[in-house]
Amino acid sequence: MSTGRGTGTRATAAGVQPLGAQGGPRGQDTASADAFRTASRRWTTGVAVVTTRHGEEVFAKTVSSLCTLSLDPLLISVAVTARSPLVAAVRAGRRYAVSVLTGQQEPLARHFAAPGSGRALSLFTVAPMRAEATGAPVLENCLAWFDCRLHSVLPGGDHVILVGQVAAADAGPGEPLIYHQGEYRALARPHLPSTGART
Repeated sequence: MSTGRGTGTRATAAGVQPLGAQGGPRGQDTASADAFRTASRRWTTGVAVVTTRHGEEVFAKTVSSLCTLSLDPLLISVAVTARSPLVAAVRAGRRYAVSVLTGQQEPLARHFAAPGSGRALSLFTVAPMRAEATGAPVLENCLAWFDCRLHSVLPGGDHVILVGQVAAADAGPGEPLIYHQGEYRALARPHLPSTGART
């Protein structure tokens, strides 16, 4: 159990040993950016598009970092590159939406992942959208969507974490677009039955 940064202990077969300055066993951290990327790509995720509107401008960005946080209150989070214009627009407008993509919407994922393609003076012609509770645009025909009012913005290194309080949400039919090993993929077999386990 840690008693403070760099002052914790670790139980081993030989007894209790002090932890190093970074909270792990004594020694140097060995993680590199390349090793981090390689390990991260083994984590399979869904694919979503974050959207917001500020004034006459609409912003969109493909992400794979959506996380549901809380049922009381209803909160989700999504990480976005700190330098993205979308972040400034969300801060100013205090609202955003997250649309979870189906396997048929890979072209949209690729489009909004490309630098400079996620900003327009009106709704995007490549992606039909509609407004829900907050006025943030939601993608049509998506697998699920969350319409949020900005709850907080947290630092996350070269990203920021947008925490949203969900004002409206819904889901539709279809199979998800997934992301693994740096590629977009579709489900290869029927889904397994749920065990009913909850986290």
